[in-house]
Amino acid sequence: MRDASSHGTGPLSGPRLDTVAPPPRDPLLRYRRIILKLSGEALCGTAGGFGIHPEVLRDTAVELADVYAAGVQVGIVVGGGNIFRGLKGASVGMDRAQSDYMGMLATVINSLALQDALEKQGVPTRVQTALDIRQVAEPYIRRRAVRHFEKGRFVIFAAGTGNPYFSTDTAAALRAMEVHAEALFKATKVEGIYDKDPVTHPDACMFKSMTFDRFINDRIGVMDATAATLCRDNNMPIRVFKLTVPGNIKRVVCGEPIGTTVER
Repeated sequence: MRDASSHGTGPLSGPRLDTVAPPPRDPLLRYRRIILKLSGEALCGTAGGFGIHPEVLRDTAVELADVYAAGVQVGIVVGGGNIFRGLKGASVGMDRAQSDYMGMLATVINSLALQDALEKQGVPTRVQTALDIRQVAEPYIRRRAVRHFEKGRFVIFAAGTGNPYFSTDTAAALRAMEVHAEALFKATKVEGIYDKDPVTHPDACMFKSMTFDRFINDRIGVMDATAATLCRDNNMPIRVFKLTVPGNIKRVVCGEPIGTTVER
């Protein structure tokens, strides 16, 4: 029977997905439960673009379906920069809190789109929002999210922390602590963390690993300082890797040495 918390959408949602037993865990996996942070821009397919590109959305869902088949418990936090960025709105005179709430709603749009794409790949999924929008998603309840993981469902955390002035990076770090994830993965458009911008400096060198203190003190722009400090204080490792290489998401959950690891 479908539980009362179900809010699936699309032709493959509902009992047909919810009654299927979760896949057995691949013995090669290094991680049992992770949080994956995806930028909103990753869904638009082009640098500086806007909106949601259907092919990019589908390809991302196919990649995640492979991770689901391996038996990993996955929580996803999606940004909203492809639709609206709060800081940009504030920079042109909009009230910062108001613009941040608009950005949170943009993450809800992205989360619902990703849910639909995942369910079309046969992945049972729930969207939980930090803002109360019960017509389209569950409210965020930590114990319910953990129960979804235990039942083999992916959980997409939308609307950030529900508070202005906090980024979706911070939301991803916070959810990682709350649901006892083993690592926070940040998918980006570059291979990892470099000593300088690899786009403008062809001689840039990528770090295989770095400490939290260096990450914070050097003001590495991959993730904001609040999120990095939260991870450092709670000993939550961060892995930064390139999203657009096919198979990379599964490689990182299997523990392959790709990207950059930030840890103590």
